Amino acid sequence: MITDPQGTVLALFAAFCRVGGCFMLLPGFSSARLSMQIRLFLAVAISMAVLPIMWDVIYPRTSGSLDGYLKLIVFETLTGAVIGLIARYYVLGLQFAGTVLTMMMGFNAPPTPDVLEDTAENQLTNLLSFAGLLVLFMLDFHHVVMRALIESYNVMPLGEGFNPQSALISLTDTLSQTFMIMLRLASPFILYGLVFNVSIGLVNKLAPQIPIYFVSLPFIILGGLVLMYFGISSLLEIFAAGFIPVFQGR
Repeated sequence: MITDPQGTVLALFAAFCRVGGCFMLLPGFSSARLSMQIRLFLAVAISMAVLPIMWDVIYPRTSGSLDGYLKLIVFETLTGAVIGLIARYYVLGLQFAGTVLTMMMGFNAPPTPDVLEDTAENQLTNLLSFAGLLVLFMLDFHHVVMRALIESYNVMPLGEGFNPQSALISLTDTLSQTFMIMLRLASPFILYGLVFNVSIGLVNKLAPQIPIYFVSLPFIILGGLVLMYFGISSLLEIFAAGFIPVFQGR
């Protein structure tokens, strides 16, 4: 039996602020392809699951004044948003790598609607970003995020305020590590594009009468697709293996 219904609702909403702030930006769950109702009910369900576990931590902090509770709502939402942004930055890094490798292999087809968001993106970049997110879901990355949400109450206690400096350091470190991992993923295609274009440039200097662009374009695309065919499994494997070290390192 609930002895304090008002305090229980306030505690549930405090838990919802951190969980909802995270799921608002979490890759996959924040996709435009999911309706708002599904995202809302999912965040509420996770909050109801978190509340009994962290009851002794959350409930005592919600019994203060109205101004204190309003500050609590803002700080908890920002804390959850930082956790969600860490995962989102990593997935956006794969989209960045996909854009780089499509440019280096000359696959500059007109953009099409994105699979996950309401934006236009190259077809090969769509394929890579969707495959990478699918692999993360197969490896239960959302369980890692939910566990991080529970453990965040020990690292960033409820009611202790929001430290913007620490949040910015975490996000910049995430961007730095993500950039290095995505550079490793795109490096074969960058090297391939540089070597191929330098070679074609030398041929063009030796035989300037040849329409080198129309001759070379099918070959650079074909070679890039062959390289993608043999390397996409390793690319996704490295991408999936790097998520937990980057996420838990923050």
